[in-house]
Amino acid sequence: MDTARHLGILAHSTEGAALSFLSYCQEGFERTGRHEQPDVTMDYIAFGRSMPAWDAGDYATVRKTLSTSVDRLARAGAEFFVCPDNTAHIALEEPGPDLALPGLHIAEVLADEGARNRFTSVGVLGTKYTMDGPVYRSALGARGIAAEIPDEKDRLIVNQIIFDELVNGVFTDESRAEYVRIIKDLAARGCDAVALVCTEIPLLVTPESSPLPTLDSTRLQARAAYEVASGERPLPTWRGGPVR
Repeated sequence: MDTARHLGILAHSTEGAALSFLSYCQEGFERTGRHEQPDVTMDYIAFGRSMPAWDAGDYATVRKTLSTSVDRLARAGAEFFVCPDNTAHIALEEPGPDLALPGLHIAEVLADEGARNRFTSVGVLGTKYTMDGPVYRSALGARGIAAEIPDEKDRLIVNQIIFDELVNGVFTDESRAEYVRIIKDLAARGCDAVALVCTEIPLLVTPESSPLPTLDSTRLQARAAYEVASGERPLPTWRGGPVR
């Protein structure tokens, strides 16, 4: 692959980062029929170290931690990065010095896919930070797509399952049933798709089990990353900070 570009994966949660890595490698096999893909390096500063800052709403401190990973990826030879953690993009969008590498913004990738499918109202399932935050409202809204979130009680359920179970690799039928119920409620409110924007949710809710078409942020970003790494897409230009 003479035009191949070295991908850096900025990990911020274990299961989601692992799914991103696997999806990227699998994309290479699906496209070439060989166990080959452009080089990839992952850097992971355990997200537990950032939880006090998340809880305090101190996104600038989280951004500094994430930028340390980007610096290390750049030193390892990566030419661009992806962060397969949706919540982390709240911090990455904080004003600050340019990151050491350009990155593929996960919400922009997902919103582009929503627009290609002509969805008009998308339910957003993720951590409480992501559901309550501006990232997906902004990205979807810029494409004329409404972003809907569950009611407060169900937002708490979604968030608790993520942090008590999914990030620890626990996936139960009971939790899947709760997510399906919440997705049905979003459908009843007029949503024509659901965005799975915590990177672990697609491991619990599959397209077959979802009452609505799913937008899987992790795999969509991994596919886009492969296209950039293989030269099918141009390098991204975003280096942190507000997208618009």
